[in-house]
Amino acid sequence: MDRGFKMRKKIHPMFIAGLGLFVLAVAAQASERQWLRYYSGRETRQILGNIGSQQISLSTDRPAGIKLPEFISNSPLFGKWLTPMVKSGQVWMALDRSKKDGPYDSLFVDSNTNDNLADETVVRAYQAERLRSNFGPVKVVFDLEDGPVAYHLNLEFSNYNNRNRFSATSGGWYEGTITIGEQKKRCMLIDQNANGTFNDESDNAHECDCIRIGDKDDLKTSFVGNEIVIGAAIYKAEIARDGAFIKLAAAEDVKYGTILLPETIDELQAKSGNAVFTIQPGRGTGRLPVGQYQIHLWRTKRKDEQGDAWTLTGQDFGRDGQFEVNDGEQTNLEIGEPITCTMQIRKSGSTHSFSQILRGRFGESIVLSHGGSQPPPPKLNIKNTTGSYDRTYSFEYG
Repeated sequence: MDRGFKMRKKIHPMFIAGLGLFVLAVAAQASERQWLRYYSGRETRQILGNIGSQQISLSTDRPAGIKLPEFISNSPLFGKWLTPMVKSGQVWMALDRSKKDGPYDSLFVDSNTNDNLADETVVRAYQAERLRSNFGPVKVVFDLEDGPVAYHLNLEFSNYNNRNRFSATSGGWYEGTITIGEQKKRCMLIDQNANGTFNDESDNAHECDCIRIGDKDDLKTSFVGNEIVIGAAIYKAEIARDGAFIKLAAAEDVKYGTILLPETIDELQAKSGNAVFTIQPGRGTGRLPVGQYQIHLWRTKRKDEQGDAWTLTGQDFGRDGQFEVNDGEQTNLEIGEPITCTMQIRKSGSTHSFSQILRGRFGESIVLSHGGSQPPPPKLNIKNTTGSYDRTYSFEYG
């Protein structure tokens, strides 16, 4: 894994950002820049988890006004990675073959953003198959007013069923130790939508960047948004557009309301604007700042007779999960059990497909996990009325 460090000598243009997140901490220090370190790597999904991607449209049309290298194949493919970090809003790329009849295993990226692919060194796929090629991490340098800033991309090309797909995920992230009060906490900034910035806000969760704060082995993930809740205090967070630092400032005159939940609920995440607040209620009560909310998810945990841990997670609420918190008032959220289980059966020729669907009170989808993982699929017993046919089949996921 390639690791680099960079700091800024000038003040960078900033955007107000933040998140809702409960962590164990005391009051934060005054608003100060807390610098983070930049890392890059090929297997960022293994390090960062389920990060988002940007789909890059491909065409055989040669882009006008772009200097091109000599291609080996007769049908190179061209695409634009979209990023607000360059004036044009895009970085050109071209896919080529190292052999005329081979896979698309060669990549040209306008890494210095000068609209010239002819001056670029070809990037060879580190993994190339007949229908798929992987590249990265590929460095792109943004020429900003306070100096150059490096960013990395991991890219995957595939062609299944004669359909070209080219996707980019972030190959870099920021990480470091920040001070909250007198405590040290680990902080990570993730470019969730793979567009080169680290402070994107959106009502669409898929377009929000992510931030993680917590202890070394207990980082809590939330969206970049409007506010950050740390212990009993709320802070405004200013995040550098390129992710280089975070700055916290205490919010003032915050008003709260009380949330009443079933005592079986162990965790509630509620989204307000772009911020996600996570509360772990005590005996069915918690509190949130005054405002309009959308339930993001809830969790309840149990142990069976053998002591094994099971978790139910309700998510994907839609509009039915909206609620309001008023100053000094109580809001009752009837979420959690009971859960409805249905089965769908589809027939295609001699093949039957079975789908188990779990839904909550508001129609939200339910995920059941056992020991932190998906439990094994159930078995199906088919028996006729006479007992002459009695067989048990094992299901498989996928």
